[in-house]
Amino acid sequence: MDGDAMRVVAKFGGTSLGNGDRINRAADSIAAAVEQGHEVAVVASAMGNTTDELLQEIEYDADEADRAEIVSMGERTSVRMLKGALSARGVESEFLEPGSEDWPIITNEYGEVDVEETKKRAHALAGRMKDVVPVLTGFLAQDLQGNVTTLGRGGSDTSAVMLGKYTDSDEVVIVTDVEGVMTGDPRVVEGARNVGEITVDELRSLSFRGAEVVAPSALSYKVEGLDVRVVHYQHGDLLTGGTSIEGEFENLIDLQENQLCCLTVAGRAIRNNPGILSELSTTLSDEGINIEGASTGMDSVTFYLDEEDAKDAEALLHDQVIEVETLSSLTVEDGFAVIRVTGGEVPNEAALVKRVVDPIHAAHIHIDDVITSATSVSVFVPWDDREQALEQVQKRF
Repeated sequence: MDGDAMRVVAKFGGTSLGNGDRINRAADSIAAAVEQGHEVAVVASAMGNTTDELLQEIEYDADEADRAEIVSMGERTSVRMLKGALSARGVESEFLEPGSEDWPIITNEYGEVDVEETKKRAHALAGRMKDVVPVLTGFLAQDLQGNVTTLGRGGSDTSAVMLGKYTDSDEVVIVTDVEGVMTGDPRVVEGARNVGEITVDELRSLSFRGAEVVAPSALSYKVEGLDVRVVHYQHGDLLTGGTSIEGEFENLIDLQENQLCCLTVAGRAIRNNPGILSELSTTLSDEGINIEGASTGMDSVTFYLDEEDAKDAEALLHDQVIEVETLSSLTVEDGFAVIRVTGGEVPNEAALVKRVVDPIHAAHIHIDDVITSATSVSVFVPWDDREQALEQVQKRF
């Protein structure tokens, strides 16, 4: 490839292939990129809602193998349509599906991706991209016996980013029916606009809370040096626009260096009292005191702060307790450490919490608090047990 030419994997979601007009539009954008000298591989989802429709038709008790074969028909149709549209534009193209000789994505007997075999096959595929545009079925894989398997929910995104990584591509472009990542849901809030770039970690947090732009399982394959971009199918250009996703996932296990204190404010039905949490935290932030963690109960709010801030924070919050009728008392305790685990690809929150908490519990270390977010778990333990707790968690990961 010459200096400016790129190797790109373009993934077209179901909506972007929803009818003949959209398939033509997709083929135009691929042909334009090829004409500019770029190497392109295409991953295609099933047209429109084909997969769901096929699944609804299986009213009998189908076994996994039959189900995978039936569901695969949506993607198998898409790749043939796109290959046909590309050939009509004079673009040298071929479709690949499980069973094709050059099919790259292989799973093992546990249904997990066989990394070595997939890497080897993807590498071979990359070698042929200068002569041909491979159009691959998204979501599908093949086991070592040649049976059709699937990559699970969000699987077409996973196919695309995984291929991008293993073919040493410069960029993965996810063509979908949203304008990249938005500042908010345009159906709900006014003035929502496109976010030019977002980090993998920010996007992961949004994904676990329902903003399904790119499947989290796909983002785990994103590495530094592989750009991932999300564009709207009406945009028409594979190489510009949309939202760029920056960085890569890391499984971070972090023991915070400074010792923390814990301030708990008790009061009647705090949970049902709008504004109390805000007033208490604003009181601290106005004085430049950083909150390392906060948890709320029905009748209490707990703040974890740097121990150096304990005295100031205690005085500030005590004033609030005196002033606000529903608050009754304040306690301060010191000597806490926090271990934070941010999961790379978090299968689900409960599993991550369990993996972090179980080894600490098994070592008979007292756990003072566990605070979770969409993608991380913070465990508060006694300061003197911090090294041992960290060691137990690291072993587990």
